[in-house]
Amino acid sequence: MTFPSTPTLVSYPAGAVQAEARVLHVEPLADGRQALLLDATPFHPVDAGWPDQGPDRGYLSLTSGQDNDKDNDDGGGGRLVPVLDAVVAATDGSALHLGADIPVRKGTEGWAFVIAHVLSADADLTEGATVRVTVDQGHRRALSAGHTGCHLASLALNAAFADRWSKPTRNDALGVPDFDAAAIASSTITACGSVDVFRLNKSLRRKGFLFDGLVDELPNLGARINGILAAWVASGAAVRITCEGDALTDRRSWVCSLPEGEAAIPCGGTHVTTLAELAAVEVSFSATEDGGTTVLTMRTSAPLA
Repeated sequence: MTFPSTPTLVSYPAGAVQAEARVLHVEPLADGRQALLLDATPFHPVDAGWPDQGPDRGYLSLTSGQDNDKDNDDGGGGRLVPVLDAVVAATDGSALHLGADIPVRKGTEGWAFVIAHVLSADADLTEGATVRVTVDQGHRRALSAGHTGCHLASLALNAAFADRWSKPTRNDALGVPDFDAAAIASSTITACGSVDVFRLNKSLRRKGFLFDGLVDELPNLGARINGILAAWVASGAAVRITCEGDALTDRRSWVCSLPEGEAAIPCGGTHVTTLAELAAVEVSFSATEDGGTTVLTMRTSAPLA
């Protein structure tokens, strides 16, 4: 049994939805499915370290070294194999660890971080085969809209909360106090939207954030944020992903040329290429209490134009 010693090469940051790849490793999983490792892929995986954007959907089309299946083919004689999941995994050359079971951080010497394409038990693939990897473009585009909307909403949220800081704090990509980074508890990208949860706890108060009257002001704050977002979408600003390299572990950032200036946020997800692709970006808020801590939930809608 052999494992790759280098990270998977990824093309999803550039917007790719199809690529040819070579099968490097096939491994049975405890749940009866299989994990397939490729040398390169356009599939965006879920990362247990920050699982905000889920995996792409799609399939593999077998182009060499496999028998054709006439009952399930791509119209060109190649058998289709659905990809059930795509997960960040890691190996030290002796075993493969998926998702939350990875015992080390990215960049640890002697470890290769890879994308495990999870397939059914009867996928019947062999190492060395060549496959064409195809991503569901509609699903990808919807998640990309949701992710771009999420970043825009976080910047607009910070702008609306900027006067609620009594102490200097870390600034965001536009030079505004970064409430989002200071208070975020979880972020979930959905199709054409996102859900962000913030905890207004004692730690945030000690950092200088002023809570008084916030919940009562949420309707007005929401209107202010939506006004900012409407202006940004109307600008049709360009969006791009900058990459230090093509490997899964290379650093990437979301960059958007907003009217206030160019904003860059470290991000491993997928995005639209211009805000003109979005019909609108709007947020709504709800607040609950959890053991004496106010929990603020922001729901962002980012439908495609």
